[in-house]
Amino acid sequence: MSKKRILFVTQELNPYLVEKAIGDLVLELAKHTNGKEFEVRLLMPRFGCINERRHKLHEVVRLSGINIIIDDDDYPLIIKVASLPGGARMQVYFLDNDDFFRRKYTFRNADGEMYDDNAERMVFQCKGVLETVKKFGWSPDLIHCHGWMTSLVPLMVKTAYKNDPIFADSKVVYSVYDQDFEGVVESDFEDKALVNRVSEEDLEVFGDASNINLDLGAIHYADAVVKAGAEIPEDIIKALENNLEKPQLTANIEETTSLDCYTDFYRMLLSEEEEIEEIVESEEAKG
Repeated sequence: MSKKRILFVTQELNPYLVEKAIGDLVLELAKHTNGKEFEVRLLMPRFGCINERRHKLHEVVRLSGINIIIDDDDYPLIIKVASLPGGARMQVYFLDNDDFFRRKYTFRNADGEMYDDNAERMVFQCKGVLETVKKFGWSPDLIHCHGWMTSLVPLMVKTAYKNDPIFADSKVVYSVYDQDFEGVVESDFEDKALVNRVSEEDLEVFGDASNINLDLGAIHYADAVVKAGAEIPEDIIKALENNLEKPQLTANIEETTSLDCYTDFYRMLLSEEEEIEEIVESEEAKG
């Protein structure tokens, strides 16, 4: 049996960037998952605080050269790669762009204020991830998104990229963590997020692009949800209670010693897909 392909999309990853416990969790989860049963790839932004020399990042020329259009502006996407240290035998792909990521800080300036182009940076990251995977020619069976900066990936997979053969059968999982910022990600979020075949109607569930609404939008489009935060807002809890038909996993972000609940969750989601395929093939054979 061929390995199932799992793509981890994250806004941080140990040892390159750890601002929350997300970075530690994704590292341990990727190492735990990659092996005989699953093939794992990881993608994240190449923030300016990531030391390229220390972590031995180098550009992947064959993957670079993609341009990402946001609100009629054209931004080049550069792909860099590094081998995950510690004998994990996994490569991490970094999405880079001088306009968005060559800064000393990640989401806030030196005064602690959110950058006023964080919506554009998020759109660039999410669309860049999918365009990079297309260039891989590597169809993920499951995409697991970590952090609010990845919250547009479920939307894009289910709308703008739904007819792309690379993502046609991909299941999307979104992990909800504790809230990371107050206010909205950017006042003209909707204008920035209208990329490809994404419509205003598609974006309605993201509301004003507050941290809560980004999570709610991602939950709406995801096939499954992981409740990983210690203090998840009541609005999100209620939304999940109203969507019990959507598979959900409760996991402690601080607990990285026992990660079998994640792999069991992945198996359940992927086995559902296989059962559906078998039914379809059976019906086609009868017809």
